[in-house]
Amino acid sequence: MSWLSNFVRPKIQALVRKPETPDNLWHKCPSCEQMIFHRDLVENLHVCTHCGHHMRLPAKQRLAMLFDDGAYDRIDTPKVTADPLRFRDRKRYTDRLREAQAKTDEADAIQVGEGRIGGVPAVCAVFDFEFLGGSMGLGVGEGLVKAAAVAVQKKRPLIVFPASGGARMQEGALSLMQMARTTVAVDRVKEAGLPYIVVFTDPTTGGVTASFAMIGDIHISEPGALIGFAGQRVIESTIREALPQGFQRAEYLMEHGMLDMVVPRKELKATLARTLKLLLKLPHVAPRPGTAIDQPERASGSVTTRTVTPSKVPSGKDAMAKPGPAAAKPVPAGQAEGKPADGKAVARAEPAPATPAPADPKAG
Repeated sequence: MSWLSNFVRPKIQALVRKPETPDNLWHKCPSCEQMIFHRDLVENLHVCTHCGHHMRLPAKQRLAMLFDDGAYDRIDTPKVTADPLRFRDRKRYTDRLREAQAKTDEADAIQVGEGRIGGVPAVCAVFDFEFLGGSMGLGVGEGLVKAAAVAVQKKRPLIVFPASGGARMQEGALSLMQMARTTVAVDRVKEAGLPYIVVFTDPTTGGVTASFAMIGDIHISEPGALIGFAGQRVIESTIREALPQGFQRAEYLMEHGMLDMVVPRKELKATLARTLKLLLKLPHVAPRPGTAIDQPERASGSVTTRTVTPSKVPSGKDAMAKPGPAAAKPVPAGQAEGKPADGKAVARAEPAPATPAPADPKAG
């Protein structure tokens, strides 16, 4: 019976069994519930191709998307005590940390990178929401302080991408202390005269919003990002009123003056590069001949683009030849003509004389 079980049965099962399909080939948009092929989603920077919903982006992919050619230097964050309070709820805090580290292959919920954005060197700190909801504990606080210190040391702007549910409750008051530490760290960046830009991503709530996230020089957000301190249900139950539609979303906050810009993910890199050049007052690059100047020229009420055209430079025999006679200008009516010694009349280049006053008929 061994030949039946070892040879015949596997052959029959191979013919009948359906081929296994990987589970990660298709992704469902949480907004419009359309299915998106994984390659299309990666090419579109994790933005829904149907409705434009901005999905959450892993920290590594965001850093690679942000810097020129995806090249950047990783800045290692200081190591901290794993479980200072020996906290335990339904699971040990150490077990939760191990699971999150195995899932993301990172030590904590923040990654710091250094590179160039549109040719401008910058330091970026990116939160990873997949790591315990991007919560801020000792590790995140140390990472942000290290990012600010590197920015001040190398005189580079600091850009932070928060995506967090707030302070990490498993670390108690130690996590709340990071609100003050991170605020002091970014204040040192400002004191050094360096730009500090915050790019809000979905979601940014709790203690992160109440600390370093709301004191940036420029506030930018991705479309539809949730930004707030307390949850919408908590606010409604407290004030006992219904909140307006779109409350705590990026577009609502920009209308009410809390954000400067809401920028789609595809345009984020170019917007940051332009903003950094303006804040750092970098010299304007002179345009090459034949290229349009990016400063428009207004003519007759419409905006036109000026073009720099190289002038022709004579060379060889043309450079040694004498310039030809200037074209004769038409003589206005009533203008006198002068005759030189050769007897030929030529048009004068002087302006026409003033018209004489009419003679007095009584005179003479």
